[in-house]
Amino acid sequence: MEVILRSSAAFASTKPLVVCSSGRNPSNFSSSVLVSYHFPVKKSRIRVCYSLSSKEQKIVNGFSAQSRGRRNGYKKIIHSLWCLDKRFVLHFGGFVLKPDCVSGLRKFEKALRAERFSNFFPSFSLRVIVGVMIVMTLSAAVTKSPSWALTEENLLFLEAWRTLDRAYIDKTFNGQSWFRYRENALRSEPMNTREETYAAIRKMVSTLDDPFTRFLEPQRFKSLRSGTRSSLTGVGISIGYPTAKDKSASGLVVISAAPGGPANKAGVLSGDLLLAINDKSTENMGIYDAAERLQGPEGSAVELIVRRGTETRHLSLIREEVSLNPVKSRICKAPGSGKDDPLIGYIKLSSFNQNASGAVRKAIETLRGNNVNAFILDLRDNSGGLFPEGVEIAKIWLDKGVIVYICDSRGVRDIYDTDGSNAAAASEPLVVLVNKGTASASEILAGALKDNKRAVVLGEPTYGKGKIQSVFELSDGSGLAVTVARYETPAHTDIDKVGVIPDHPLPISFPKDEDSFCGCLQDPASACYLNRVALFSR
Repeated sequence: MEVILRSSAAFASTKPLVVCSSGRNPSNFSSSVLVSYHFPVKKSRIRVCYSLSSKEQKIVNGFSAQSRGRRNGYKKIIHSLWCLDKRFVLHFGGFVLKPDCVSGLRKFEKALRAERFSNFFPSFSLRVIVGVMIVMTLSAAVTKSPSWALTEENLLFLEAWRTLDRAYIDKTFNGQSWFRYRENALRSEPMNTREETYAAIRKMVSTLDDPFTRFLEPQRFKSLRSGTRSSLTGVGISIGYPTAKDKSASGLVVISAAPGGPANKAGVLSGDLLLAINDKSTENMGIYDAAERLQGPEGSAVELIVRRGTETRHLSLIREEVSLNPVKSRICKAPGSGKDDPLIGYIKLSSFNQNASGAVRKAIETLRGNNVNAFILDLRDNSGGLFPEGVEIAKIWLDKGVIVYICDSRGVRDIYDTDGSNAAAASEPLVVLVNKGTASASEILAGALKDNKRAVVLGEPTYGKGKIQSVFELSDGSGLAVTVARYETPAHTDIDKVGVIPDHPLPISFPKDEDSFCGCLQDPASACYLNRVALFSR
């Protein structure tokens, strides 16, 4: 048999190395011969010759004359292979094997394994060396095939794939082989233009069947990020998908309407169904697409179809800049004995944007400076926002304890807790107000205060969004909103599609604005009246 080894650029000056099995006279071999072995008919003697040449043209030659037995001959062969491994193997790009030589190579391996070389070379190393030769031989055809270069569009698709691979909560990826999907998509999905690549990414994301995991084109990604800032231009509503409590609902549900915003002034309430935006049905519309349609230039009009119960309304709203100042506060005086009437600090938290925790801390300091001795934290119609802000606000009210457990498919992945070092109001009586518009980060905060016995929770069951999304920006300015985890309250309650269950309900007529709220604490004749003892009682 004959095997020709091709050297790399580092050994371009050397001749091909040849492994030969031949009955020819060794004197006929050229300097390119690596190993030759010959078994005469009697199989009692062996001839070995070898020649190794390096880049510097240094030649190591060896020859064994006919010898008694095979042991010495085999030692020569093994020494030659050892020299090849030590001096040349790592520099070769592969070798070509003639088709009729495979059986000879196997015969050579079998012959090598027939004897023990424990005094010279470990037996497992023989298997490694010969195995490498076989693998390299069989892969030679692959090295001859043309290489396939990834385009810029392919690389963007792979960037999105890797983001989901690292971050997505469900490591079964909705019961599919994620690696196989990648390979199939690169082969079959057209990715010649940026729009085709976006379509391929959207198709990939859709296989996860997760309404909260979305691909966002650059403009939509920018729009999503603006929602965590101090203001935006739109109609002032937060929207979500119908939950298990609204099984028969189609379209999108209004989670909350910002106080004083166009939707709020038109009478839109949390729980209303949003059926259409500018005559476009929301039945199969994603929340990000809907959010983009609701926003627009200040002063422009948007047409909405909203349903509450059996009543359907057509609304024409004018977009305006909606302030997202997350905190409003005031002092409510509860009935008491004259000048010593107890003072209650009321804090309305409407969103968890980047200003939220600082604004809550400032409100507490202001109210405490006016001698309040109890607090009410109103989270009604707060649809959430930034997860870290929810955790930081919980630290303000707690002296110690777990705030939230972050879980994935394998169980608890992370624990957020507090040691009280950031507490600002950890001892005063506290009531938290919630409703079905309380969602996401608001539910984390309400669940932490309830399970740690820090607050009494009043109202109705919350929205029930127990999944956490993170937003990842891709290299071209687009992005992915990815469900990265689910959370459990400190009592290990999974609230997804269930919500936080309050300790007590509120009177149906209990108002949402802070001015009317104080009246319900002061007027015993009011239908919404709650005395101070009942308010803070468990």
